[in-house]
Amino acid sequence: MSLQTKIIGLVLFLLIFVISILSGVFAYIEKEEVEEQIGQLALQTASTVSFMPSVKEAFESENPSATIQPIALRVQEETGAEFVVVGNSESVRYAHPDEWKIGEKMVGGDNDRALVDGEYYISQAEGTLGPSLRGKAPVLNDDEDVIGLVSVGFLMEDIRLRVWDKLRTIGGVAFIVLILGVAGSYLLARSIRKDTLGLEPYEITAFYQNREAILSSIREGIIAIDDMGRVTLTNHSALEMLHLTGGTVGRNIKDIFPHTKMLEVLKSGKPSTNEEMLLNDKLFIVTRTPIVAEGKVTGVVSSFKDTTEVREMVQTLSEVKRYSEGLRAQTHEHANQMYLLLGLLQLGRYDEAAAFIEEEYETTQQQQRLMVDHIKDETVQAILTGKMSRASELKVEFVLDEATDLDVLPPSINRTDLVTILGNCIDNAFEALEEQEEKRVSFFATDVGDSIVFEISDNGPGIPDELVQYVFTRGFSTKAGEMRGYGLANVKEVVERLGGTMEISNEEGTVFSIFLPKGGRNDEGDDQ
Repeated sequence: MSLQTKIIGLVLFLLIFVISILSGVFAYIEKEEVEEQIGQLALQTASTVSFMPSVKEAFESENPSATIQPIALRVQEETGAEFVVVGNSESVRYAHPDEWKIGEKMVGGDNDRALVDGEYYISQAEGTLGPSLRGKAPVLNDDEDVIGLVSVGFLMEDIRLRVWDKLRTIGGVAFIVLILGVAGSYLLARSIRKDTLGLEPYEITAFYQNREAILSSIREGIIAIDDMGRVTLTNHSALEMLHLTGGTVGRNIKDIFPHTKMLEVLKSGKPSTNEEMLLNDKLFIVTRTPIVAEGKVTGVVSSFKDTTEVREMVQTLSEVKRYSEGLRAQTHEHANQMYLLLGLLQLGRYDEAAAFIEEEYETTQQQQRLMVDHIKDETVQAILTGKMSRASELKVEFVLDEATDLDVLPPSINRTDLVTILGNCIDNAFEALEEQEEKRVSFFATDVGDSIVFEISDNGPGIPDELVQYVFTRGFSTKAGEMRGYGLANVKEVVERLGGTMEISNEEGTVFSIFLPKGGRNDEGDDQ
């Protein structure tokens, strides 16, 4: 059943029910009032006739009917009564609308109160003309003795006809009200259908259920606000990303999603797409779209997704690629060494070949011994091994400081974090030496005290003082090319998330110093 049919049917039922109840109550009240009015009229008329001197005198005459009958007929005609009957103390009629009934006894059995007790009253009885409402008045002589009575009556059928006449008038009004109610309910149904875009209630229910299912299945966070900046919708992913608990609908967007810029879009009406935003130590890509209805901006929908996992995956894949390139460089360097050794052997220069092998062996053993003896963390060993191979290909002298002493790192510093910090800083040092004739990069690490310290230095030209404040800005780079200026920015984000700090110095080349607390963040409460 459509919404329009339901509304019209309900309104029609209510109108008929109310009109029926009111009509019944009115009919009852009207019947009582009409009977009261007619009864009083009958009693007043009977009393008036009983007080007429001519009527009293006629009772003393030989032929009372000759005088009383004309008076009774005239009064009957003037008042509209059905009958005016006058009788003596024996209830014998002296006047009656039907002359042939004069001289007969009055019927109905309701005369005793007037003839015996001398009362003036209203009664209801059935006479020769049918059921009637009667007014009874005694006729008294000069001695106040009852010598007769006057009975004025109105038929009950006539009273009912008067009531029905009024009810017909009311019925006409009620019918007009009913038509207006149906028309109003039709217009109301059309207005509601317009507000619901023509959707029936079951369609709205299905649409709502589907919307909730879709919003719950979307991993992106979604928040919508109205034209007053109040939140109208949030999905489960948004609540998780923003660490929100409790209800959000009806609250101001500033209270639950600060710095979202949704209010700016609400004011300007211009969408904002794929904008990076740092929130709760995570990088989000935010898109804000205005909701336009009839040419007016009525709200804004914002969708945002956490790119931290994707970014970490990309960084990990980048490091894997770098490891692969390091292995390729190591293989290439090893092949060159084998070709050199083969050439020396073919020329019979065995002493030089032996010396070359011994030199390479000592160099390799020294590096491996320093790394194994001074660095216990396998992830750091793997990163440095790959970077040594990369340095060999780039003709960079990559030196592990002999003062390095690093134990296994705490669980709070995971493998991805190390790849981001050390990989980007060492690569940045390699790139800084592209124009240098002598290329040298030094690595130092220690975990003495409460902090873990990493230090990467190079003998490059250094970073100009006026640019030092920008090196950690995302997208800033002193090198030309696309997709640059993200490495050091990522390093800074990871270091700050771990509760550490970074320093840059330009004494002899560039030195990057990273300080990480062994216990991880100690201000997690401020990070929520």
